[in-house]
Amino acid sequence: MSAETYFKQAETLIERIRESQFDRILQAAAWMADSIQAGGWVYLFGSGHSVLPVLDVFPRYGSFVGFRPIADPRLMWCNVVGPGGAPPLLWLERQEGYIANVLQDYSFSSRDCLVVYSHGGLNAAPVEAALYAREKGTRVIAVTSLANYRTRAATHSSGMKLADVADIAIDNCVPAEDALVDVGRPEKVGAGSTLAVIAISMALVAETAAQLVRRGVTLHTFVSPNVAGVSPDHNEQVYDAYRRRLRS
Repeated sequence: MSAETYFKQAETLIERIRESQFDRILQAAAWMADSIQAGGWVYLFGSGHSVLPVLDVFPRYGSFVGFRPIADPRLMWCNVVGPGGAPPLLWLERQEGYIANVLQDYSFSSRDCLVVYSHGGLNAAPVEAALYAREKGTRVIAVTSLANYRTRAATHSSGMKLADVADIAIDNCVPAEDALVDVGRPEKVGAGSTLAVIAISMALVAETAAQLVRRGVTLHTFVSPNVAGVSPDHNEQVYDAYRRRLRS
């Protein structure tokens, strides 16, 4: 059954990430903890489907103040075709020069990190986001498909792909085509990249938190109101902590 095949492929994928990318995840988390401890930000950027981990890291239950998502509504979809649809989004994320207009309102510095998500790692949006941050002295962590990196030629005029620009490139370990299940047609089905990057992201969140706690840093963590003992205003206090960091 294809559903069973997908679950098996998913298990193999997560184990492959754990075995091959663990040291990179630890190093990236250490840098992220450094940024948060120093009062900086861990910025998060993605476009198209790669906006999903950006939205999932923060704000959400089990995450904490220090992560700052960059989510341009023009680089995500709210429709299939037509206004807000996938075709104009796919066109825009390939246009060189656009992303600087998005990022100019964020104060990147050497105490910050930027995590850039892109399965392909070729489009202008992720490549130029990484280049922009590097120019500001910000460490760049890429979460991308190294299978794509090895098999696809650069399309950006710089001749670089996302992994070329990053200080650390974490491989999502997903094949270039992304889909995982053969159902007897030339094209496979059942994407793997979103599953992979969410797992990597939550591993980064968990490890960053653990390192900060070991350093004595207080975390302002979103907690489900369904957890016993959580005060009614707990998450409003988290929002207030986020606002204070923005002002500082």
